[in-house]
This record gives sequence, structure tokens and C-alpha cells, in this order.
Amino acid sequence: MTNLNLSHRPKISPEFATRLMTLEPQQKIRIIVLLQIPETENKTVKRQTRAERQNTIQSVRNNTNQALANITNILQNFEGKTLTEQPDLLGSIPIEITAPGVTALAQSDAVKTIIEDQPIYPAHIQDARKVILDYS
Repeated sequence: MTNLNLSHRPKISPEFATRLMTLEPQQKIRIIVLLQIPETENKTVKRQTRAERQNTIQSVRNNTNQALANITNILQNFEGKTLTEQPDLLGSIPIEITAPGVTALAQSDAVKTIIEDQPIYPAHIQDARKVILDYS
């Protein structure tokens, strides 16, 4: 079982923290990490020009790449790997890592929050799955 320091729960939901505690230390899990990036400077309500949008995009990319560089050692130390080449424009990146690695990421100032990567199903399929499981 993984020993999860629950003092970092604001970055991990209580339900996810509970599931992490049931995993073996070397067991890998897929997560989505939202990186801590500064807010963009332009907060106007007017429509941005193409050049302003491109500058904002470039600024976000630079900031997310810097935040990702800040967690590279954690990924290496806990057998983690990114599942895409770079973070998206919202500052999120899917990662596969061990449960203790999730704890280490939660302690990093470069990480805003961590979400368990789970499949998403339409409501009617979830309802059907629940009925099937209830009758199993």
C-alpha cells in the first residue's frame, strides 16, 4: 500500500487520495496534471487581434513548458512519463506515474492540481453499466 501524505489534498480529491492508498508502490496510474502557470496579462473583454491571440498562446506555451521542466526530476525519480509531447493550452498534460510519484507531484509548486485520468461515458451508457453491475 502507498503511504499518501494527505496534507496535499487540495491538489488531489479525497476520493482519488483514497484510491491511491490502495495501490502498490510500483503500480502505475494515469493522471492529468494541471500545471501552475501565471494568468495571461490580457484580461480585457474586447476581442483580441490575431497577433494578441498568438502572443497569448506563445506565453502560455512558454509558461507550461517551464512548469513541465520543473517536474522532470519527479517524473524520472518515480518512473513517470508524459503521454503527450507538451502540455495543452490550458496547462494540462496526461502522465503515467507510480502512486508515490503522484504524492511527489502534489508537493511541487509547479503543479496546480492532479486529476485521475478516467474514461468518460455518456449518461445513458453509465446507467446501462450500473444496471448490468447491479444484476451481476
